[in-house]
Amino acid sequence: MKAAVRSRYGPPDVVQIGEIEKPVPKDNEILIQIRAAALNPLDLFQLRGAPVLRGIPGMRKPKQEVLGCDIAGRVEAVGTQVKEFHAGDEVFGVTGFTGGGYAEYVCTTADKVALKPCNCSFEQAAGIPIAGLTALQGLRDKGGIEAGQQVLVDGASGGVGTFAIQIAKSFGAEVTGVCSTGKMETTRSIGADHVIDYTREDFTKGGERYDLILGANSHQSIFNCRRALKPGGTYVVVGGGVPQIVQAVVLAPFLSRIGSKKACFFIAKIIQKDLIFLKELVEGGKVVPIIDRTYPLRDVVEALRYLEQRHAKGKVVLTVEHGNGN
Repeated sequence: MKAAVRSRYGPPDVVQIGEIEKPVPKDNEILIQIRAAALNPLDLFQLRGAPVLRGIPGMRKPKQEVLGCDIAGRVEAVGTQVKEFHAGDEVFGVTGFTGGGYAEYVCTTADKVALKPCNCSFEQAAGIPIAGLTALQGLRDKGGIEAGQQVLVDGASGGVGTFAIQIAKSFGAEVTGVCSTGKMETTRSIGADHVIDYTREDFTKGGERYDLILGANSHQSIFNCRRALKPGGTYVVVGGGVPQIVQAVVLAPFLSRIGSKKACFFIAKIIQKDLIFLKELVEGGKVVPIIDRTYPLRDVVEALRYLEQRHAKGKVVLTVEHGNGN
């Protein structure tokens, strides 16, 4: 089968379309004919590799030949232990964090996928899993979102941010989105009650205070964001610049013990019931996956380059055609 493969760490140019062995599902796995695969910031990190790892003998070559964890497609075969899915089912989900999604076929365990929302395309469905789970779990599980709260999403126009705006609205919150000038209309169009252009205004220096701040792509310090919280408020960091993430990992536990304001950093968990919850939000019209651009699998290098520019409004997705040489 065809796949986007790489044999070393480096920029997008190290990825090439090649032929690899088609996988065979284990007893607890399903084989999926991929129709679309979404790109994530995680893919860029795995593409280049952590500098410290690249300097360790034996770890200079990536273990995963094929990147990509967000997928959507049709079930082609199932393992002997799989009962809930059958050949022909249209599904979406993840491969885990081991990659494999930038290909014509992939195997993953049955608990990492769900039936695709009936009212969206494969491209839209592929954009849901990681970004949608991160937004949902960040708001609901870590942020304790409630109806009537004032919620701010910093990085509102990216993959996680576009889901966070819509999910927060579905919970009945009053939502403010923070983004750049060129992305304000997108943020408004998905339901944000208020939009702040961060190139012109620093929300942490204004007078507004929030019950919950989700840092989807934050470049603010943890101290500034805590200042913008109401007493009892919570700041959840799910992405952003390296200094901001390091701050959150190191300082959030300590700062959360001081006063009533909480802060935390977390990475989403792949939970099937949450994939089903997102599916129901999409089918109910409460969430619409926002796709910025799609690229055929053969143009994966251009897709990765575009993602690296950090200009995407929503998700960037690869499409996988079968039987026409893609």
